[in-house]
Amino acid sequence: MKQTGPHISKFGVDKSGFKNLAAAHWNYRPAALYEEGVRRGEGEIAANGPFVVKTGVHTGRSAQDKFIVRDSETENTVWWDNNKAMTPEAFDALHADMLKHAEGKELFIQDLFGGADKTHRLATRVYTEYAWHSLFIQNLLIEATPEELDSFSPQFTIIDLPSFEADPEKYGCRTGTVIACNFDKRIVLIGGTSYAGEIKKSVFSMLNYELPPKRVMPMHCSANIGPAGDTAIFFGLSGTGKTTLSAEASRTLIGDDEHGWSENGVFNFEGGCYAKMIKLSAEAEPEIYATTQRFGTVLENVVMDEDSRELDLDSAALAENSRGAYPLSFIPNASETGTGGHPKNIIMLTADAFGVLPPIARMTPSQAMYHFLSGYTAKVAGTEKGVTEPEATFSTCFGAPFMSRHPTAYGNLLRDLIAEHGVTCWLVNTGWTGGAYGVGNRMPIKATRALLAAALDGSLNNAEFRIDPNFGFEVPVSVPGVDNSIMDPRGTWSDKTAYDVQAQKLVGMFVSNFAKFEDHVDPDVRDAAPNAAKAAE
Repeated sequence: MKQTGPHISKFGVDKSGFKNLAAAHWNYRPAALYEEGVRRGEGEIAANGPFVVKTGVHTGRSAQDKFIVRDSETENTVWWDNNKAMTPEAFDALHADMLKHAEGKELFIQDLFGGADKTHRLATRVYTEYAWHSLFIQNLLIEATPEELDSFSPQFTIIDLPSFEADPEKYGCRTGTVIACNFDKRIVLIGGTSYAGEIKKSVFSMLNYELPPKRVMPMHCSANIGPAGDTAIFFGLSGTGKTTLSAEASRTLIGDDEHGWSENGVFNFEGGCYAKMIKLSAEAEPEIYATTQRFGTVLENVVMDEDSRELDLDSAALAENSRGAYPLSFIPNASETGTGGHPKNIIMLTADAFGVLPPIARMTPSQAMYHFLSGYTAKVAGTEKGVTEPEATFSTCFGAPFMSRHPTAYGNLLRDLIAEHGVTCWLVNTGWTGGAYGVGNRMPIKATRALLAAALDGSLNNAEFRIDPNFGFEVPVSVPGVDNSIMDPRGTWSDKTAYDVQAQKLVGMFVSNFAKFEDHVDPDVRDAAPNAAKAAE
């Protein structure tokens, strides 16, 4: 078996059971991966250098095709209401067949780390069939130093073979696509999809399972640090502004998507960013736009002119979910260490398309846990087929697809850490004001930035607050530099009765969604629920 590359692991490719490979390419750097990707017809080089690929039928994660092995350990530790089960026997058969499928193929291997905190990082070995997948995960995880590579001992293994088509009858999966996680063997198998985000999220899923028993909080969030060394965490689902609002030029970016909170403070799980590219502009997001003009960036499903090789970021012809993967070092104000101190503020972002929530509110630790477990945002008409009016979306912990354990395992840990470190928690509505979507207007980004700046520098804590009658959290009455009229959402509606009806409707959605958690939380968290009776007053 031929082994090529600048670093040959002493553990060797046979450690994971591969046999008769045509070649094993170890820890190739970007230039070599570009060459291999072009040679194999995996993608093309665009003007100014990014590597452009198409992911085929899968332009996003296949959440319904993800499985966790159900064994004696995971039986009582995995949240099975949220995760699909696979038997150990089916996993072993799938593993054996994928190893057999790889015979005669070239594989690319990357030895990387998940986690910037060296106390809790996960040494991860990733085997990929595609060269560009190897470049993608090298961008997204944290690279090992040459010295670390010489003694690299993987704690976690990912095998990614897009050309492997799973047999649902044999493995108990749903389709020819499969993402199978075995927490006992610490292996994830990915087959039947070319969407590279599955590799990245496999690491997140493993850390989500491993860290809570160590009292380390895994989080689907962005994080940054202010000039005074104050760390802030931003939770939020897609479309709420998590990446945009955390990429503030006056603050240092720790990371844009996945973090842990340990006894040492906040740390990035990743070494790169995986940003949406659709309608990205140099004016609105100059730092992220600049990455589309650089060698080393991987662009998924971005439309490119075949002659000029110029990009068309506005086109959704290949996918609405076009993405770019690039090293964090491509962002000018990014942290070199990927770490920060214990957070001073936690921001929970929601895009409320019902126009009910205030632009910002201060929460108690119990309210923060309630809203963290709720994970609320709203879809708007036209974003998905069949959505004709605002539609509430509740994704627990702001990342339900990646939660291996029961949500209260994360919620209780977050509440304890908030109390232990005296963190101030804020709910920020980046959605609509003056009416629901279609009637009202989007919350002014200038106002949101001003409110966040006041929250993060501590001045907002000195404001006069009122108690919101629907949700019970504290809402500032006025904030310098912000139009006071938007601070009271009811006052922005021309039809106050219509607002009250809408508010009661949203309160009811919260209460109904939270019913599944009521038996698992303490009384103080149950008491933090919005009050339908108050909303009706």
